[in-house]
Amino acid sequence: MAKNKSSYVCQHCGAHFGKWAGQCTDCGEWNSLVEAPNVSMPHHNKSTAKPNASRSTSRNTATPAGNYSGTHSAVMPLNAVSVTLDTRLPTGISEFDRVLGGGLVAGSVVLIGGDPGIGKSTILLQTATNMARADSLAGSALYVTGEESLAQVAMRAKRLDLPADRLRVLAETNVETICAALTQEQPAIAIIDSIQTIYTDAINSAPGGVSQIRESAAILTRYAKQTGTALFLVGHVTKEGTLAGPRVLEHMVDTVLYFEGQSDSRFRMIRAVKNRFGAVNELGIFGMTDMGLKEVANPSAIFLSRYDKPVAGSVVMVSREGTRPLLVEVQALVDDSQGQPRRMALGLDFQRLSMLLAVMHRHGGIHTSGQDVYVNVVGGVKVIETGSDLAVLLACASSIKEKPLPSSLAVFGEVGLSGEIRPVPNGQERLKEAMKHGFKHAIIPKANAPAKDAPQFKGINVIAVERLDDAIESAFEL
Repeated sequence: MAKNKSSYVCQHCGAHFGKWAGQCTDCGEWNSLVEAPNVSMPHHNKSTAKPNASRSTSRNTATPAGNYSGTHSAVMPLNAVSVTLDTRLPTGISEFDRVLGGGLVAGSVVLIGGDPGIGKSTILLQTATNMARADSLAGSALYVTGEESLAQVAMRAKRLDLPADRLRVLAETNVETICAALTQEQPAIAIIDSIQTIYTDAINSAPGGVSQIRESAAILTRYAKQTGTALFLVGHVTKEGTLAGPRVLEHMVDTVLYFEGQSDSRFRMIRAVKNRFGAVNELGIFGMTDMGLKEVANPSAIFLSRYDKPVAGSVVMVSREGTRPLLVEVQALVDDSQGQPRRMALGLDFQRLSMLLAVMHRHGGIHTSGQDVYVNVVGGVKVIETGSDLAVLLACASSIKEKPLPSSLAVFGEVGLSGEIRPVPNGQERLKEAMKHGFKHAIIPKANAPAKDAPQFKGINVIAVERLDDAIESAFEL
């Protein structure tokens, strides 16, 4: 026997509730609960339970379209599981491969999100055409569009001068029909653009709702895992900058990528915020051109401003994004406040900026209690590591004193609440990146300082500091 049970789902976070309420207790959103379709809750009967059967893991052995629940796996010892090395499929775009962890893994599901018009469909169409022409894949790529017509996709490919002779395309929004087409075509990679337009006949609700997104993504994910097809899902973002739909969508996929940067800027950045097959927070940098997204060969150079002479409030920081050191310019403007002092940070954590200003007052002797403080990371880069602390405070100190720091100075280091300069990971790699771009001085944590006789660092004056006041004093003595 089965019984029907109504439930309510939060449209913001995907949480389930037994009855309606005005506010979601999980995420705090108001009026976000909607009634989900009745679901069948079967009673389990141990006497009629069937024994588990082994699941086939061979590629392209899918069950009928729309039914990808699969058979149950047999319980076995962990050391009896056969393990093979991940086979990476190159996308033909090295910066994209870097973000993915070295390329696509067969059977993986990648969710990519970003603002409208930022380049999601563009880079995926470039990837699809590149991989469709790869000899190892033999044209095995399928692009499924739910938002555009096939003519619009063809027009974009022609405008970007992409080789589209081997790419297979499909305009469809029904997930059962899509799975039937995937079973027939058996592609090595498939792109679903976008998951918000896909729906399943099993749920009586409009496409884009929490239930439709979750169930459609689950069906596609099961297909990818059972057949070995690498799958891209395009997702929209909300006004807060997070992926639309339930958070469970991020949990069920293998990799989550976010586009960063303004749509009116010529630079785009793709960051991996989740990756089961590679480094988290890896960053790929691209330039938007008339011919699509092009890789930036020297990312550090595009974020550095060259001035005729040094200016106050500017310092170059050696950050680290994923596995790559990156030079970015930090700018600060400190001015007398005309009312309530304001604090604003672009590309940095606002709460951490307030904390750092308090540390600079207590342990650096520089106060900003009656002044507005504005800090910006040039180029639209979002720095989330603590290695930016020292650069932020030196830029603020330079603006307050109206004294420029040398343009040949690079800085990195974490600042503690007691004013100590704490080490950061991969300090010597950061120094090498600064040297490669011609920097002659570096203020770094003492624990990151290389040996004095290290021959690879003879071309740079390394100033190792332990306290914030020492760092400020050393910076203005250069």
